Amino acid sequence: MAKALYGHVGTAPDRRMLDEVTKLRARVRTLEFEVARLRADNDRLTAEVADREDLERLSKSAGELITVR
Repeated sequence: MAKALYGHVGTAPDRRMLDEVTKLRARVRTLEFEVARLRADNDRLTAEVADREDLERLSKSAGELITVR
């Protein structure tokens, strides 16, 4: 893997390539953070939907009980 990033063994790494690798690693960190944030948002929204569905089921069941009596 290092050979693919830095060329063949025995040559000093090109400064431009090192800068590019540094920028790409920073971009990967940024994107990983964004993915984690979006997953957390998705989990929160999924839980909200589940809670609303539970409340709707309960209110429907309660309404049916009231009309039966």
